[in-house]
Amino acid sequence: MQREGEPAVSTATDQPTTGKAGDEHHLLEVTDLRTSFKTGRGMVRAVDGLSLSVERGKTLGLVGESGSGKSVTSRSIMGLTPRRNVERSGTVRLGGRDITDLSEAEYRELWATEMAMIFQDPMTALNPVTKVGNQIAESMRVHLDLSKSEARERTLALLEAVRIPEAHKRIDVYPHEMSGGMRQRVVIAIALACGPKLLFADEPTTALDVTVQAQVLDLLAEQQRERYMGMILVTHDLGVVASRADEIAVMYAGRIVERAPTRVLFREMKMPYTEALLAAIPKLEMAPHTRLVAIGGRPPDLVNPPEGCSFSPRCPYVQDRCRTEQPELVESPTTAGHFYACHFPVGSPENDEIRVQLRKSGVSLPGDEVAVTAAPGGAQPSVRAQLADTADEAQQQRQSTQANDSSTSTKEA
Repeated sequence: MQREGEPAVSTATDQPTTGKAGDEHHLLEVTDLRTSFKTGRGMVRAVDGLSLSVERGKTLGLVGESGSGKSVTSRSIMGLTPRRNVERSGTVRLGGRDITDLSEAEYRELWATEMAMIFQDPMTALNPVTKVGNQIAESMRVHLDLSKSEARERTLALLEAVRIPEAHKRIDVYPHEMSGGMRQRVVIAIALACGPKLLFADEPTTALDVTVQAQVLDLLAEQQRERYMGMILVTHDLGVVASRADEIAVMYAGRIVERAPTRVLFREMKMPYTEALLAAIPKLEMAPHTRLVAIGGRPPDLVNPPEGCSFSPRCPYVQDRCRTEQPELVESPTTAGHFYACHFPVGSPENDEIRVQLRKSGVSLPGDEVAVTAAPGGAQPSVRAQLADTADEAQQQRQSTQANDSSTSTKEA
């Protein structure tokens, strides 16, 4: 039964919106998750004390460079990490149920029906010698106990739901006969087939061109709203999550170093790493041959991480304390729900003083991007301001859509 005020849920798979994942809890609660891999050089601490939560109908953007631990976090939560040569600890609760130490057979009961993943490369995620329709129908036959004809009927409905043209023809083609965008839609259909309550989207648009990226992200948002799913959107691109996520968690060296509601993060970011990621986004207003901004140095060695703050070897504001004392994730004294791990956060008096001294020395800082000069047209708003405005507009649009969905649902009831 649908609760009053909830958006209408798609009936594409006839799956209820309540069940194993109880509504009285966060949909997902992760506490002090740690995942390490045994290698010849030692233990690689890929995820190091991570905590997060996701609500139904909400999107958490998990952002960071390659190697920051984003994908391992998703796989570790889902129980997809190898059983051998891996150490995993912490607590993962799905709808109030502890799923941390389930057997593989128990995890299989949850995969597809309770949580599912969209992988970043559809060409390797799909079986090249099996028709796409059969790949979508397989999980429904296994988990929902459908007949072959019933599964095919629902597969056709799913292909239409993810906007694959001529679905009645495409249902019987092989992956190589489809474009990259169409293959990604098939992967999305597979993930949605059994009506999961939690969806992991791991760099779902990496291999796609910009136009198709927008179409795929719009499709995910539409399906999430219709099915009232929680979603974790994994990406390295702050621009993607600005308009898609309700909350953003920035990862570095296996840890969350900043977490905040999306609109708050772009207006009040505190972590120098977040600031550096934002500064690295190319701007359309750049003159030809402008040198791109890059984060100096390289990501840390997770076998032998640096003492103190893991970002200290690359941070322009680094001080002696940063090199010896690891900062804890603390809540902003001025903004509830905004957490960061930095001794000298951006915007603090201490950080401002450091900036003054660095500028006197002629050092260019990521935060100096107050305005970007276009080649022919003068000053333009900073990327930070543009993304903050985008986040505000997206939040208002989501709230308006949810209100309309709730109104429609109430009238139908």
